[in-house]
Amino acid sequence: MRDHSEETLTQAVLDRVQHAADPRTRDMLQAFVRHMHAFVREVRPTEAEWKQAIDFLTRTGQMCDDRRQEFILLSDTLGVSMLVDTINHARGGGTTETTVLGPFYVDHAPMVELGADISGGLKGDPLFVEGIVRSENGTALSNAVVDVWQSDDEGHYDLQFNDPNLFFLRGRLQTDEEGRFRFWSIMPRSYPIPTDGPVGALLAAAGRHPFRPAHLHFMIAAPGHNKLITHIFVKGDDYLDSDVVFGVKDSLIADFETRTKTTSLNGAHIDRPHRYLRYDFSLQKGPGASAA
Repeated sequence: MRDHSEETLTQAVLDRVQHAADPRTRDMLQAFVRHMHAFVREVRPTEAEWKQAIDFLTRTGQMCDDRRQEFILLSDTLGVSMLVDTINHARGGGTTETTVLGPFYVDHAPMVELGADISGGLKGDPLFVEGIVRSENGTALSNAVVDVWQSDDEGHYDLQFNDPNLFFLRGRLQTDEEGRFRFWSIMPRSYPIPTDGPVGALLAAAGRHPFRPAHLHFMIAAPGHNKLITHIFVKGDDYLDSDVVFGVKDSLIADFETRTKTTSLNGAHIDRPHRYLRYDFSLQKGPGASAA
C-alpha cells in the first residue's frame, strides 16, 4: 500500500508487525504503535517539536554509562517504574512491599560481615540497622543475602563521582541461622536526583522539584522466594508526600530512633549515642533467586 493518510497509516504499521514470531512481542509492538500514534494525533506536534523530542531521547541515551542510568531516571520520574512495580507486585498480604530499584544499584557489591560498618568513615549521624528476614509463613530465613546501599550525608551516591575506585555505603550481608542481619551506617538524607541532564531539564520544564525523601535501599534474596527490592523511608521526612519518583508506601516508613543504648538482637550492647532502625522483612514464596 502507498499514499497513506492520517486515518490509514496506523493500521498499515500494525499490519507490518502482525507476523512477529513471538506473540508477546507482536502484542507489545502493536500496543506501542496504537498508543504512540494516538499521542501524536492528540498533541499534533510540529516537525520542530518532534525533532526536539528525538533530541531529548538521544541526549538521554548519551548520558548513560556504567555509572549513570539516565533512562532509569526518566522512567522513575514519569512514574513508569512505579507503575511497572505496582502491576507486578500486588499490595496486601503479609509480605514486605516493594518499590523502585533506582539508578544507583551496583551488582555484586562485596560481602561484609554481620555488624560491619559500611560508612567507610564518612561523616554523619551513626546509624545501627538490624532486623530479621522471614518467609511469608513466619519462618526465619538463614543465609539470605541482604544487599544494602544508600546516599551519603550530602545526598550523593558513590556512582555519582567520577572515580571507579570510589566505593561507599553499600554492601551485602548474609543472615545468620535465625535470619538476623545487622550493620552500621550513617543516617540517610533527602536529596535531589541528578538534574544536570535531560531529566533535570524535563523536571524544570514541568515545574517539579527533584527531591527524594531519605531512605535506605534493600534487595533481599533467598532460595525458594521472590527477590525483594524495596526502600525503608525515614519517618517525618519533608518529601514523603512528593517523592520525585513516586516510590513511597506507608508500610515502608519507619522511625529511626535516637538512642544512647541498644541491646542488639544477638545480645551485643551498644553504649554510645546513635540512631536505630529495626525492620523485619517478609519474603514471598516463589521461584526465587539463589542467595549464593
